[in-house]
Amino acid sequence: MGANELYLGIDVGGNHVKMGFVDKQGNISDFISHSTAEWKATNDFTQKLIETIAFRLINHKNVTKVGIGLPGTINKERTTPIEIPSIPELNGVNIHGRLSEAMPDRQFFLENDANAAALGEYHYANVPLPEDFLFITLGTGIGSAAIMDKKLFIGGSGNAMELGHIVSRNHHRLEQNIGKQGILNLAAERLEQFKGHTVIPRDQPISATKMVVAAETGDVFCKQLFFEVGQILGEGLVAAIRVLDIGHIIIGGGLSASFDFIMPGVMQELNYYLTPYYLNKLFINKAVLGNDAGLLGAASLCNQ
Repeated sequence: MGANELYLGIDVGGNHVKMGFVDKQGNISDFISHSTAEWKATNDFTQKLIETIAFRLINHKNVTKVGIGLPGTINKERTTPIEIPSIPELNGVNIHGRLSEAMPDRQFFLENDANAAALGEYHYANVPLPEDFLFITLGTGIGSAAIMDKKLFIGGSGNAMELGHIVSRNHHRLEQNIGKQGILNLAAERLEQFKGHTVIPRDQPISATKMVVAAETGDVFCKQLFFEVGQILGEGLVAAIRVLDIGHIIIGGGLSASFDFIMPGVMQELNYYLTPYYLNKLFINKAVLGNDAGLLGAASLCNQ
């Protein structure tokens, strides 16, 4: 990246498509967020993406590289989404081909959004990171990625690191257990069994945000709940650590606000199942890029 080079980063999500120009230091300018639902309603999501990118580049003719993070699996050549659960209209569409045809003077880079976010953390977080680390996003779903020898680990056919889809408790995938809805389901079940005092109302829908706030005030029920969520996550991390032999783990995503309350449960499982070889090099910390991770990650694809 040149001293003043800008990239256009695009974070495609189930609710929003975020766009912004990113410089070498990770500063974001000319940011805008679009409604994913409105784009889907046009019946040609890719055409809407093409038109919007072209419009955004009118005032940035010097920007030649565009990075796009997508919430799902992509072919190994990184041209075509395979399974994008929240935007199935994109499945099988050669997005890279259509973008390149519409704007032949620009370069486009597509990647899974969790992979992109891990790269963003590596390139733009102002903290030193090792050459190998595991990146987990806790949110609506569970995203994961691995950086190995400074590069994305994409596996045999290009879609490794779907940790959210490994088998977990109760014949569920990990994501079903501790994705956002899974946590709310678990909370409703545990609240029925809990006989003590809690500030969480029993006659209203439970919200993850309220539970984090309550845990911060010492609410016993919420602390117990996040401990159990940590245990479930810890079981998944044991598998990932054993398979990949990676000792540094970064946890991000919207639900990482509960980091301090899930970590005791995580560490109980890791201490129980892992040997000193793994525990002696284990380091787990919270991601630093927050809501900008996806956008910065998309931009960092241009710098590979």
